Amino acid sequence: MAAYKIKDIEVLTGIKAHTIRIWEKRYGILEPERTDTQIRTYNDRDLTYLLNISMLNKSGYKISKIAGLSNEEIAELVWNLKYNDVENADEKLVLALVELDEKLFNDTLNHLIALHGLEKAFSDIIIPFLERIGVMWIVGTINPAQEHFISNLIRQKVIGEIDKLPIPQQSSEKIMLFLPEHEWHELGLLFYQYTLRKNHVNTIYLGQSLPYDSLILAVEKVQPTAILTSWLTAVDEKFMVTFFNNLLKDTDKGVEIYVGGAQVHIHETKLPKGLKKVKSYTDLVKIFSTSK
Repeated sequence: MAAYKIKDIEVLTGIKAHTIRIWEKRYGILEPERTDTQIRTYNDRDLTYLLNISMLNKSGYKISKIAGLSNEEIAELVWNLKYNDVENADEKLVLALVELDEKLFNDTLNHLIALHGLEKAFSDIIIPFLERIGVMWIVGTINPAQEHFISNLIRQKVIGEIDKLPIPQQSSEKIMLFLPEHEWHELGLLFYQYTLRKNHVNTIYLGQSLPYDSLILAVEKVQPTAILTSWLTAVDEKFMVTFFNNLLKDTDKGVEIYVGGAQVHIHETKLPKGLKKVKSYTDLVKIFSTSK
């Protein structure tokens, strides 16, 4: 069973550690276990309970009233909030992760997309949510099945939104998207694909872990205007520098190469000068809307 420290709980629930301590002392909402050095530790049940309390509290229930409710009464109130109320998206997404609740996740994400559009929902809510999952990875409190569960649901949703868009007319401008070999983190690249397609840019999507020789053959065949890639997986700096030096050398001088992702930003000062950095989806809109 997972063991969270109070700072982990603060990040995952959005409730300040100081507030949690007050609730514990004043209302007895939880009795966390303690280590030999008296450090509080929380389990999955505690996390779920605090997420439920946070949802009720944000929906107008006073903590003093919540503390007096039975588990069954809390469960009934939270059920209505989870599936009938449109607020508390952050808590719902984390609950869906912890409980592997596909319906809750899809209902929440569908509402966010309908309310804000995919771009705003992705940048303002999904990316921070994925960062919270990163915290859970660091402290070892979620397993690969949970991470894969959520990532694949998001992936399905982005692909579904891409499928709703018309395929742009063939033109002289073509943007080729790919991930380098052994890079499987596709969500960011898929979102770039959606953003370009929505802005009527002709794209060629080659997906995950593309062998280098195959990439060069595709570039020679398609002759794209630009190449776009992202790199998230930790990689040796020399390997990355060599990869991009080779890509610049092996592609036509007229092909622009755009790069994004955490590893690109980490090693930015060492990468070849010929690369163009992409820091957000708004960068893409500015770049390719002005180039058309």
